[in-house]
Amino acid sequence: MCGCGEPRWAWGRCAPSPMLLLSLLLSAAPFGLLGEETRQLFEFDSTNVSDVAAKFPGKPYPPYPLAEFSWNNITDSLDPATLSATFRGHPMHDPTNAFANGSLAFRVQAFSGSGRPIQPPRLLHTADTCQLEVALCGASPRGNRSLFGLEVATLSQGPDCPSVQEQLSIDDEYTPAVFQLDQLLWDALPSGFMQWRPVAFSQKQRGRESALPCQVSPLHPTLEYPLPQSPIVRAFFGSQTNFCAFNLTFGASTGPGYWDHYYFSWSMLLGVGSPPVDTLSALVLGIMAVALGAPGLMLLGGGLILLLRHKRYSEYQPIN
Repeated sequence: MCGCGEPRWAWGRCAPSPMLLLSLLLSAAPFGLLGEETRQLFEFDSTNVSDVAAKFPGKPYPPYPLAEFSWNNITDSLDPATLSATFRGHPMHDPTNAFANGSLAFRVQAFSGSGRPIQPPRLLHTADTCQLEVALCGASPRGNRSLFGLEVATLSQGPDCPSVQEQLSIDDEYTPAVFQLDQLLWDALPSGFMQWRPVAFSQKQRGRESALPCQVSPLHPTLEYPLPQSPIVRAFFGSQTNFCAFNLTFGASTGPGYWDHYYFSWSMLLGVGSPPVDTLSALVLGIMAVALGAPGLMLLGGGLILLLRHKRYSEYQPIN
């Protein structure tokens, strides 16, 4: 279960294999994944913004605490071939029957090497990372244009919370019309990261027309959350009790939304060590080469034509 070679992750000479990493994640999920804990599913009425604090996109409905969800048997969805498993659940107490035909799912996937998923946002992954995909499907919204969000609590190494880093790029080949990558880094050992594109999707096909904006709130310290009661998380992070929390909100009151197909999905990358670094795609490099090279070729061609014409005129011998 362990691949030995060059030291990685500060594990010494032996780093976890993808299957072991998946086992570690499943031991902590769905609430805590390597120090990250998803606590609540939010719902907002985006048509009612009166008397609402600026930090909310609309009037909030009572949230759905994930601790009060009933989850499926993980062995039914464990797939060793793809190193993935899906936690699917619904509220145990659902007086409005909002989840009568719906569910909230967390799909966890480890990787055996570097690459990108087939569907957007196609985050670059390595064997030291895993992907968490969140999908809400079929649940009845409590408003005509409801927006949904997640509250995430994460460990902090000190009294101050880290800030979300935004990386901008001119390359949107893998996620069309999205030129930003957000990430959250932990510097203390074991170092780790969260990485995501600020976009969700209102259709399973995840086309550009179904893209939803994803807003993230600033992190704020909180003393309300106990450390996730997973021995795996405790083994990674010890008895650390400082937590920070932030909210993710998906969609806007205009444009496509959850109400179109009763569906939204969002994914992020989690890992221990340094995050993967995106490079410019071959398509963008080709476009840049053509854009920068074409003027040079035109100047070179023009210079050659002038030289040839000058040479032809200089070889002309007058009759007289």
